[in-house]
Amino acid sequence: MPYERAYLIQNEHHEAVLASRSEEAPELARVLMVEHPPVITVTKRPEAASHVVASQQLLAQHGVSLHNTDRGGDVTYHGPGQLVCYPIVDLNAAKLRIHDYIRVLESAVIGTLEEFDIVGSVDAGATGVWVDPEENPSLEFESDQPAKICAIGVRVRKWITMHGLALNLDPDMDHYKLIVPCGLAGRPVTSITKLIGSRGAPSMEQLRSALFLNLSRQLMTKIETESTING
Repeated sequence: MPYERAYLIQNEHHEAVLASRSEEAPELARVLMVEHPPVITVTKRPEAASHVVASQQLLAQHGVSLHNTDRGGDVTYHGPGQLVCYPIVDLNAAKLRIHDYIRVLESAVIGTLEEFDIVGSVDAGATGVWVDPEENPSLEFESDQPAKICAIGVRVRKWITMHGLALNLDPDMDHYKLIVPCGLAGRPVTSITKLIGSRGAPSMEQLRSALFLNLSRQLMTKIETESTING
């Protein structure tokens, strides 16, 4: 689905979750999952546009469109073979802070990767999920640096979330050369298929199911933990 159309649908679900606050049983969350045609999204961060290193002509040659976005973060690529997840979560209903919610997203991705024998980790200086060669000695890496496998960028409006995460299954990795991914120069990007090979990689349907279950589990666990702590 084109990025623009998916954004409109996100807004529709956001409004529905917001409207449910006045109902007897308000909604906690909805989860949207999608693949986009090749697109580079650029945030309002002042330096973000400069992290698109390809010319308009080169983008056109690769069939990659360019789109502004209102999420947090920097420049990100989306394309076929990448699972994009847009959770619409009422943080008021969940009684979660934004920082806690980001940890939920990271933990859900790490749990999903674990199902496919990949050890994911977080970087204190860079949002998202990374795969470290030292923690995954049996996998295929192009460098000895941790590689980003999942980008995370959210927006919160009226304490309901939009946007979310993009997990690389088997996208066209050459398209990442058109940008400085997430504004992090010199940091490699990888995918599940690059790490474990096409024979061992899950299908998109399997990955989608695993991510949904892990996200649901992590969200409910976090809510229960916060409720216990806060009484």
